[in-house]
Amino acid sequence: MKILKIFFVIFAILGCFSWPSMQSDLETYIVQVESPESQISTQSSRMDLERWYKSFLPKTIATAGSEEEPRLIYSYHNVMIGFAARLSAKQVKEMEKKPGFISALPQKILFLHTTHTPSFLGLQQNVGLWKDANYGKGVIIGVLDTGISPDHPSFSDEGMPPPPAKWKGKCDSNFTTKCNNKLIGARTFPVSSDSPIDENGHGTHTASTAAGGFVKDANVYGNALGTAVGVAPLAHLAIYKVCNAFGCTNSDILAAMDAAIDDGVDILSLSLGASSKSFYEDSIALGAFSATKRGILVSCSAGNNGPYDNTLSNEAPWILTVGASTLDRKLKATITLGNQKVFEGESAFHPKDHDSTFFHLYDPSLNATDFDSPYCGTSALSGPEIKGKIVVCMAGGGYSRIEKGQAVKDAGGVGMIIVSTDDGFTKFADAHVLPALYITYKDGKEIFDYINSTSPPIASIAFQGTVIGDKDAPVVAVFSSRGPNIASPGILKPDIIGPGVNILAAWPISVDNKTNTKSTFNIISGTSMSCPHLSGVAALLKSTHPNWSPAAIKSAIMTTADTVNLADNPILDERLVPANVFAIGAGHVNPLRANHPGLIYDAQFMDYLPYLCGLNYTNRQVGNLLQRKVDCNKVKHIHEAQLNYPSFSITLGEISQTYTRTVTNVGEAKSSYNVEIALPPGVSVTVKPSTLKFSKLNQKLKYKVTFMRRDNSANSGIVQGFLKWTSKKYSVKSPIAVVLQPTIGF
Repeated sequence: MKILKIFFVIFAILGCFSWPSMQSDLETYIVQVESPESQISTQSSRMDLERWYKSFLPKTIATAGSEEEPRLIYSYHNVMIGFAARLSAKQVKEMEKKPGFISALPQKILFLHTTHTPSFLGLQQNVGLWKDANYGKGVIIGVLDTGISPDHPSFSDEGMPPPPAKWKGKCDSNFTTKCNNKLIGARTFPVSSDSPIDENGHGTHTASTAAGGFVKDANVYGNALGTAVGVAPLAHLAIYKVCNAFGCTNSDILAAMDAAIDDGVDILSLSLGASSKSFYEDSIALGAFSATKRGILVSCSAGNNGPYDNTLSNEAPWILTVGASTLDRKLKATITLGNQKVFEGESAFHPKDHDSTFFHLYDPSLNATDFDSPYCGTSALSGPEIKGKIVVCMAGGGYSRIEKGQAVKDAGGVGMIIVSTDDGFTKFADAHVLPALYITYKDGKEIFDYINSTSPPIASIAFQGTVIGDKDAPVVAVFSSRGPNIASPGILKPDIIGPGVNILAAWPISVDNKTNTKSTFNIISGTSMSCPHLSGVAALLKSTHPNWSPAAIKSAIMTTADTVNLADNPILDERLVPANVFAIGAGHVNPLRANHPGLIYDAQFMDYLPYLCGLNYTNRQVGNLLQRKVDCNKVKHIHEAQLNYPSFSITLGEISQTYTRTVTNVGEAKSSYNVEIALPPGVSVTVKPSTLKFSKLNQKLKYKVTFMRRDNSANSGIVQGFLKWTSKKYSVKSPIAVVLQPTIGF
């Protein structure tokens, strides 16, 4: 359980730091080198490539007191021309002198970013998209995470066909008896781990969310009771364990992506990331670029650093970047004060024998000198004043919500109220170790006022269980990272949002102390949970449209997204005001409509070269991504917003800007589309032509869109609108984000 508790903290954090040296002069470096003259296409040439890599390793003599020998850890063949090796700083300096050397960077650690969701997404048995896609049959989803719990019933292969003939992957030698027609691959990459077994739970949760099979009577403490199933239940799973108790190193992530490309996956799902950086030094962007070139869609979590702007990770245009939103399901719990005021929260803890007795309330921040006291830190709660009371704890402080409850229980408390530190309405339902619930900051302030004005303050906790039908859903999660895109402001991110709050999915152990079943589940939250939902949707689309490129699948998902909630009002953010495009991207995924988008914005892989040169990267930096020599002086650069992307993100001053888009007809052969524009305030938008007439399927047509400041526009700020092509049958919508630069003339 200790490792599980550690990860409750880790997966909610987005950060990056160097891997510890473990009392050695050697550190793991990721080394990029120039490509040798021969192309790497056969097994023998791969051997030549490895010899080329080894030629960069300094030669040392192992004598007493000498440096340790450098050690090659990974030879990369797909994701980059380079390798990972254990080296000393002195050895790196020696390596830098060799012809063909490009760079050597110390490896970094990236962090992990969860029954009802298929129904919420409109997926129903034997009809609609599930029927059309045959539940994702024949598609392979590669999941890079903390491993897998292979004996969980979500990964049974009952009714599963064998993997497709293209599959070249494997299960680790100590794991072969655990693999089957559902779980067709399981490999481990952290040096410190010798098995793909999931010791954390995060990987089991994400894998079952994407492609878990049907499991009846799934629940946590009786909450969210129903049949658990992944978004693409007949898709195959290939597991790449890249994370352990310390996090996920980028050398391991690159090695896993390198292997997955060779193995033959169709979708890669990564619920992890680091802070924004240029694409040429972003390991996930590097690996995803090579995967995209091979026709593999890469779905990644947007990060958990919301609600603040400019907090995204995984911002590259060749990645599907996924934010998080709520479901229409609540796991309702309430706190009733002695003055009879009632406040609603959420909790997955729901014991059958719970007694809603009134107990004294206790605020640990009163008369406390320990900084951790308001957060109910594990060592901050002590003394007889806590025993027999309901303790009010602030969220955060570096402690998970489960750890806070354990601290309260250990100190003799009988219940807990967790108060959000954010001025939002996102509530988390956790499988607590004692009666507890999570409430908003606004409600928490009233409770603190009651404690300070009443003697003695008392309260009672009650559990109402599962309630379905929240018409405000989906609401953007408070933690979901927001744009704008730092690495490439001309690309609107996130691309899409999907379910990521209080998600029930498979878990390695029982959190509600069941000892007689392997059917164990947990409810957790994060963009880590929304990402595999979209990976599953992408798998369904790949099954129904096997010839679509990753860009085409992404376009179909984005241009058909919902921008209104179940009440037909604009999607709200965590403050319950309309969310902006930097929170929702194109909107909330609608899988049924994505299967029939009408038009798609496809992107040829060659389009990324002028885009990358347009980012003012050096030739070497662009070459690092393309894995070949590049001369940007001989390439016609394009502005970021000129990439054939399904959205628009521009910075606009006094000079008008014009961009071209190409759409491909995948709807009806003979069809006509008219443009509809919702103008961003202060901006005029002109589209030519205003009508697109198609005569056949797969026909491509271009249009130009011009953005211009209006005389009465605001001097600066961010405004938004949309551009939509509509026919008798289809609606193809692209969001518009405009950053208005201060101008002199207005």
